[in-house]
Amino acid sequence: MVVRLTRRGFVRCGAATAASLLAGSAAALESPLRRVVVAVLGTHGRGVGLIREFLAQPGVAVAYVCDPDLRAMEKGLAAVGSDQQPRPVGVQDFRHALEDPAVDAVVIATPDHWHAPAAIMACAAQKHVYVEKPASHNGREGELMVQAARKHQRLVQLGTQRRSSPGVQAAIRRLHAGEIGRVLFARGWITSIRPSIGRGREVPPPAELDYAMWQGPAPERPYRDNVIHYHWHWFWHWGTGELGNNGIHALDVCRWGMQVDYPRRVVCGGGKYHFDDDQETPDTQLATFDFGDRAIHWEHRTWNRYGLSGDEFGCTFYGEQGTLTLQGPGYR
Repeated sequence: MVVRLTRRGFVRCGAATAASLLAGSAAALESPLRRVVVAVLGTHGRGVGLIREFLAQPGVAVAYVCDPDLRAMEKGLAAVGSDQQPRPVGVQDFRHALEDPAVDAVVIATPDHWHAPAAIMACAAQKHVYVEKPASHNGREGELMVQAARKHQRLVQLGTQRRSSPGVQAAIRRLHAGEIGRVLFARGWITSIRPSIGRGREVPPPAELDYAMWQGPAPERPYRDNVIHYHWHWFWHWGTGELGNNGIHALDVCRWGMQVDYPRRVVCGGGKYHFDDDQETPDTQLATFDFGDRAIHWEHRTWNRYGLSGDEFGCTFYGEQGTLTLQGPGYR
């Protein structure tokens, strides 16, 4: 039996009652036609898109929609639609999904500070993992994720989706074949116009939000009314700024094309020059990753749209015999 908790019902029952109601709930989803059962964590924005993308694959069912905010949870449940029977279960505490042996994989689209802890917990619960970028809030957490995946022999995929684009794959093959000669330098960038997040106030969290669960592994801070949902990206406590938000995509492709691993030196500059608000991360940033015999450079501006060659987002590789620029799913 699958029990779907409404917003009012979850508040009334509480987490302890929910745990008893959910025991074994995903088992009914197992069948020869639906062999991959997933739980989705974080459904305010990206998680809703991931629900639709996973359900578009043959043999996939969503058993749990997990979000500490009941409003976001409802978005996720609605994204599953009415075609899937039995319906998925909505929970504020994703650990209920990890306890269900019928769940095969966990899809993580939470804020950055939850990425690594949730992935590590999922591996320990014998679940495979798809986790959105960035892999972790800091480098050490990333190392612990790798250790957990290997220890528990789980498959863990990171959401750097540009590697799946046929056009990008073709471009990288041409780079590696030497068509523009030896590539010595690559540049990635994004230029955009983001709104100010203003000045927030310490207020009680909304009744629909389990703020303690949202904070999770991060040291506790009072709730402020200009952080949740999207603006947490611009606070070091929970987010990684534009470099971890969009820079991760460009830098991943640059490293792939350049065939490099760790830099030997990183030089970074910039600051918060445009916005007069609460955000902590730079609105203007330049970083150079020096690999000894080649380098990668990153640049972002969140207050001016004009990028290199007029493109707001891209990657350019500079070789001794030519230049290759990635544009969306293609290249020139």
